[in-house]
Amino acid sequence: MNIRLSRYATAFSSRLTPNSSLTQVAWLSVSFELEAADVDAVSEALLEAGAVSVEVTDADAGSAAEQPWFDEPGAEGARAWRRSQVSALIEEGADPGALLAAACSRAGIARPPHETRRIEEQDWVQASRDQFTPVRISERLWIVPSWHEAPDAGAINLKLDPGLAFGTGSHPTTRLALRWLERAVRGGESVLDYGCGSGILAIAAMKLGAGRVRGVDIDRQALLAARRNAIQNRVEVSFHNAAGAIRQPAQIVVANILAHPLIVLAPALARLTAARGRLALSGLLDDQVDAVSDAYRRWFQFDAPEHDEGWALLSAVRRPA
Repeated sequence: MNIRLSRYATAFSSRLTPNSSLTQVAWLSVSFELEAADVDAVSEALLEAGAVSVEVTDADAGSAAEQPWFDEPGAEGARAWRRSQVSALIEEGADPGALLAAACSRAGIARPPHETRRIEEQDWVQASRDQFTPVRISERLWIVPSWHEAPDAGAINLKLDPGLAFGTGSHPTTRLALRWLERAVRGGESVLDYGCGSGILAIAAMKLGAGRVRGVDIDRQALLAARRNAIQNRVEVSFHNAAGAIRQPAQIVVANILAHPLIVLAPALARLTAARGRLALSGLLDDQVDAVSDAYRRWFQFDAPEHDEGWALLSAVRRPA
């Protein structure tokens, strides 16, 4: 399935909280096509006009004209599909035509033809949870959502409640990072998870035998989710806002973010990796490997990249100062 998970499709999940009045409710979905140049402006305007979420997919998906592209939203030179199918979720009772007209007016284009359908009432919290099932990472490592029983009680089971944070274990970038950590952690090391999201990598490092683990992120909701997940897993991990100073380098540093932030962070992550320490960079596409490794090469000696479904992980050893 060829879907770009854009930055727009985020608002809905933040409203799916237990006991919320939104857990069982009907919605309206308004769908239409846009040219590539108009997607970002209209999507932003839809959210500002009151849409709960916006999803963008390839309008040619499933045909010979399908373009299997994956890019970071907002990245310089990011590609877009020739024709995009845009679907906005709005509350029942709102006027889809008026909302779309307002968004298009703000974006400076004419309102395109659109279709509206009603999404029937259901338990949205349960529907969201049903998307996440236990994931086997390796012979001894599983990710188990907090509402599931562990399939293998004797394995290292990472109990996870992703909340609003990235890192459920189902994405190739997270799998790559977890498998790398399983090999890198021998016992007693200091570990830094930069851009910790749900805390899954930091928690895994601690369960694999690390001595001291820290996680940092710029997202307050991610830090809250990470701390809850650490409590569920009965491990002691220190989670902090990345804006604060981190003075002590770690023997193992892992960052599962995106290619462009990783390039910008190269000097900082080099400073935070101890001499002869190990670094893993995940969250980059196969064709971004060279650009990311070039940004770090002055400080690190790289291993061969690892790949999973079009995504890559770079690992390296920090050269002595």
